[in-house]
Amino acid sequence: MPLQSTRGAASAKAFGFTAGGIAIDFDFLVIAGGGCGDTGSRGGGGAGGYRTSFPGGTKITLKGGVTPVTVGTGSPAPGPSGNGGDSSFSTITSSGGGGAQSSVGIPGGSGSGANGGNPSSVGIGNVGGFTPSEGNPGGNGNGGIPFCGGGGGGAGTAGNPAPGPSSGPGGNGSASSITGLSVTRAGGGAGGPDNQRGGASGSGGPGGGGNAGQFGQPGTPNTGSGGGGGGNNPNPTSTGGGGGPGIVILRCPGPLGPKITVAPGTNTKTTSPAPDGAATICTFTVSGTITL
Repeated sequence: MPLQSTRGAASAKAFGFTAGGIAIDFDFLVIAGGGCGDTGSRGGGGAGGYRTSFPGGTKITLKGGVTPVTVGTGSPAPGPSGNGGDSSFSTITSSGGGGAQSSVGIPGGSGSGANGGNPSSVGIGNVGGFTPSEGNPGGNGNGGIPFCGGGGGGAGTAGNPAPGPSSGPGGNGSASSITGLSVTRAGGGAGGPDNQRGGASGSGGPGGGGNAGQFGQPGTPNTGSGGGGGGNNPNPTSTGGGGGPGIVILRCPGPLGPKITVAPGTNTKTTSPAPDGAATICTFTVSGTITL
C-alpha cells in the first residue's frame, strides 16, 4: 500500500496546528486610553500605556477558542479630570494615561503634566512597573507668571516642561510598523496656558497628542494620546481636551488568516501591504473578541 502524504510536526506548527488543535503565535501592540488635559493653566494629559512585542519580542500564543480584547476609552472632557481606560489582550495589560488635575500631576501609563503654579508635581509614568517601560512622566510647570502647565508624557519621551511664558509641549509618541506601515501613536497632551495673562499655548506630542489653548484639543482617536490643557481665561470658560481612545493590533503569518475571526464588525482583519509581506493584521478600535 502506498504511503500517505504526511506533514512534520515543525511544519504543522508553522501552519497553526498542534496535537491539541489550532494554536497561533501573535505579535501585539496594546495601547491604553489617554488621559484628559485639565483647564486653568494646568497639565496636559498623559498618553495611555504602550506595550508591544514587535519586532523581536515575546509573542502571545492563542489556542482554539474565544479570547476577549479590551480597548481602553479616553478620559472624557470637559468634566472632572481622570485617567484613560486600560487596554488588554491575553496576559498583556497597558495602563490608562494620567488625567491632569488641579493641584498635582497624576500617574498613568504615561503621567500628566504639572500645574503651572505647582511646578514639580508631575505625574509618573509606567505605573504597571513593566520592562520595557510602558510610558514616561509628565513635564514640570513653569512656576512663574504667567503660570503655564507642563506637557503630558508620551510613549517615546517625557512631557516637556513649560518654557517660561509658554505651556509645555506633550511628550513624543512611539512609532510601530506592526501593520506593515510605520505609524506613530501615544503622544502626550500639551500643558494648559495662562492665556488670561498672555501665556502662549504648547503643541501636543507627535503621535496624536492634543494641542493646548483656551479650549484644549482632544487626543487623536485610537492612538491613546493625551488631551491638551485648557487656559484660564474665564470669558468664555475654558476646557481641557479629552484623551484619545486606545487601540490593540495583533499580527500573525498570512496563511493563518482564514482561521481567525474578529468581532464586532468595527474591528478589522486585513493583510499587510508590500513590501512587508502577507501578514494577517487584526485591528481592534473597540472592545471585542478574537476567535480561532
